[in-house]
Amino acid sequence: MLDLKINLPISVQNGGLFISRGVGNHPQRKLDSWEMIFVEKGTLTIREDDTQFSVKEGESLLLWPHRKHVGVGTFPADLKFYWLHFEINPQHESQTELPASLISLPQHGKVHNPQYVISLFRQFLSEQEAINRSGALELILLLIMQQLSVAANDNPQPDNSGVALAYKAQQLIRTQFHLPISTSTLADKLHCNADYLGRVYRQTFQLTITEAIHRQRVLSAEKMLITDSCSLSEVAERCGFQDVGYFRKVFRKAMGLTPAAWKRRYCKIHINSD
Repeated sequence: MLDLKINLPISVQNGGLFISRGVGNHPQRKLDSWEMIFVEKGTLTIREDDTQFSVKEGESLLLWPHRKHVGVGTFPADLKFYWLHFEINPQHESQTELPASLISLPQHGKVHNPQYVISLFRQFLSEQEAINRSGALELILLLIMQQLSVAANDNPQPDNSGVALAYKAQQLIRTQFHLPISTSTLADKLHCNADYLGRVYRQTFQLTITEAIHRQRVLSAEKMLITDSCSLSEVAERCGFQDVGYFRKVFRKAMGLTPAAWKRRYCKIHINSD
């Protein structure tokens, strides 16, 4: 028998499917958990604090915990959407990507393959009815998140000019992370105010530009540590860190291990002498 223990970053509370009868509206509330919504049909209009969203067919919305959200207007008669409540486990509470460096979720976006996402939600609801609770719900939710992440990272076409600017900055971070970049240098390249750029980037991706640069550099370093035979100083330099000590600090904060410990754990070489 093979027994696997997986430390998942999320815990599912519950989920469901809402089918409108053309009456009522989404109640006002403030939850301690995250809520993911995916609209199969119609349009859901909802406000989170001071931001209003119109979530259309094939689009998802992520509602943050401890923020007030309320429906706008009466439910449309053709509205049909799935919803999921979940929590981020304590060791991941300070992170806004799930899991770190692998899944980055937009708050509001359109998926590429809505039918596949619908099938995942249906599988989730079916699994939820099982008498014995298993980790399948969390795994299915991670698959859903992965679909939303892929859509967000594949040439999005944002409607808002501030969001468009944030995506341009994100693209520069992905291609120029190995260079000496910062909010100021990105703002110069994009011909905008640095404070404004930092604000719209955080509103769009729920992390600062500095955090985004660090995550991109750590992701590159992680791959190099596993596949290359470079020294730590070479890895640090090639990933945009000018100081090895600072590289160690940032890497350990993101991955929970120093670069050297990461390399020892995940890059063991088995040598056959025969």
